[in-house]
Amino acid sequence: MTIGLGELVLGAILEPMVHAYGVQYSDGGQLVMNQFLGGLFGTLCAPWLIRRMGRKALLLSAFGVMTAMEIAYTALPPWGAMLTIAPVTGFSFGVIETLVGSLVISGAGANANVAMTRVETFFGVGALIVPFAGAALIEAGQWRLSFGVVGVLAVLSFALWLRFWPKQLLGGRSLEPAGEADASAASGDESSNARAGRSVVGGPGFILAICALFFAAYVGVEMSFTHYLPSLLVKSNGLSDATATLALAAFWGAMTIGRLFAGRLADRIGGAVYLVASCLASIVCFLLMSVTSGAPAMFVLAFLAGLSMSGIFAIALVFANQAVPGITERTTSVLIACGLLGGGLVPKITGWCLDEYGTTATKWLFAGTAVLMLAIIGVAVYLYRRARRSVVLLEGA
Repeated sequence: MTIGLGELVLGAILEPMVHAYGVQYSDGGQLVMNQFLGGLFGTLCAPWLIRRMGRKALLLSAFGVMTAMEIAYTALPPWGAMLTIAPVTGFSFGVIETLVGSLVISGAGANANVAMTRVETFFGVGALIVPFAGAALIEAGQWRLSFGVVGVLAVLSFALWLRFWPKQLLGGRSLEPAGEADASAASGDESSNARAGRSVVGGPGFILAICALFFAAYVGVEMSFTHYLPSLLVKSNGLSDATATLALAAFWGAMTIGRLFAGRLADRIGGAVYLVASCLASIVCFLLMSVTSGAPAMFVLAFLAGLSMSGIFAIALVFANQAVPGITERTTSVLIACGLLGGGLVPKITGWCLDEYGTTATKWLFAGTAVLMLAIIGVAVYLYRRARRSVVLLEGA
């Protein structure tokens, strides 16, 4: 929940912050991009830091850094300093998200879909709080205190992890040095996959690369939409900053509701089918937004888009770990890193598009990115199923 608040608070207050600093939307996109690039570095460094520091020390240190940076944000330093604070804040987000995600997937086993969607549900709860808190603080003229709220929650998270750190992690394998458990598990799982990978284009490594591209597109469009939806409503519908921010409540409310059921639905129909169907539904929502101008319709479509996208991140993360088994921490790190890369670059492009071409072109940009997501996941599913058939044939031989 704390990470959900932290990652999305910039979007909730971007409109008044841009005006307060006298900068352009593309400059706001640069701030978002800097934070996400810091997150990218954090996720890539997380496996190495786990081996050096251990899981508990690393997680607590990341929450400490997050607290300090949110306090610095609250002080509203010069814009150049804000751009410097952002990547350090993002670094702490990346470490926390990677570490917690890998623990959940490794520890949940066959229940990974349900477990990850529950974790994402709490991310959604945090994200749902953002628009209400942001709207209230904007209305009161104290929007910068949004950062302070995140800082307080980071302190609480630090205290809770310190007090209630589980004695046994990863199904009782917590005494193994981090990374060795994954490596030992990988040896058996990858032996047949390696043979398949050498004989079939689209082995585990190639599938991981495709999934990484999917994560970049998905996180990019999700972050762009949530960061710029209020600005779109202000520019195209004349809503106040506070009212426009409430549109995020519709989106994240739907996200939270959808995640309550996404894991079980994916288990029932299959993760691959779920991902394809979710991408199709997202395309429909964004296409309708592109040809719709009314504020009520935008609120409804934001809600439906939230339902459509609610389980994509968690189910795609589990799908990728099933396609590349046995190296959970490494796979999770790569995927979240690529997601953060997309989350940094696509909002930057979106801000430029909004400045140069206006709201309609920006909505079409969302729709186009959703189409790209569908194409990428379609390739990943095809290659995964093809590789699995090859493994079965090799083992039968």
